[in-house]
Amino acid sequence: MRDDQAQRVWSINTGAPLQAVVDDPACPPLLRQALAGVLSWQARNETPVWRTLAAPRLAPQWAASLLALGTTLVVDGEEVPLAVGARFPRPARRAGQASHALHVRVGGLRWGEAHVARTPADEPIVAAVAVVEMAGNVVQAARVALTGVWPEPVRLAQAAAQLAGAPLDDERIRAVAAAVEQEVAPKGDFLGGREYRRAMAGVLTRRALEAARHSERSEESRSEESPGGGP
Repeated sequence: MRDDQAQRVWSINTGAPLQAVVDDPACPPLLRQALAGVLSWQARNETPVWRTLAAPRLAPQWAASLLALGTTLVVDGEEVPLAVGARFPRPARRAGQASHALHVRVGGLRWGEAHVARTPADEPIVAAVAVVEMAGNVVQAARVALTGVWPEPVRLAQAAAQLAGAPLDDERIRAVAAAVEQEVAPKGDFLGGREYRRAMAGVLTRRALEAARHSERSEESRSEESPGGGP
């Protein structure tokens, strides 16, 4: 999909189970990937969307993907940037109360993910999710969300904003990765000490951004091969 194609919005009620996200054919692939990993089918059916956002430790890669995608929360018609944590509002249970939904823009976005874990089946020790908005070869906006390197389960790295207004090249990717490594504030545990997690934050940010750049080339090639430039 080319960056100048019309952008769409994918939406889901926060009271829906996570499995409804996976089953929705319009769900962005990044979100489906985040949920289909370490979470079982049973857990996805038993856990509503809102609970994972009030307690992001339940599904940190899912929460990171939502933040990196620039997701917004709509409450009774009012749209605000998504924030995760203990103050995330619980959806209405009775008619007449405010309805809650997540809106995720799709189209014109390039994304990449990288993580490190003990085994492929384990939850990542550290993970980075990068989403980049491009106009031609210039970055319009970039967001990188990381898990395992903050006092809280997930947070957006401010350093990613440095990418805006320039090409997504090796030099800028390395500079942002180095800045993220300095920005994070990890806590060590038996899975990885503070310095290990800090080093991984830089490495995985670089890999996620490189994957986003590669997805740009792949999407452009696919658009050129498809009749009419479709997906």
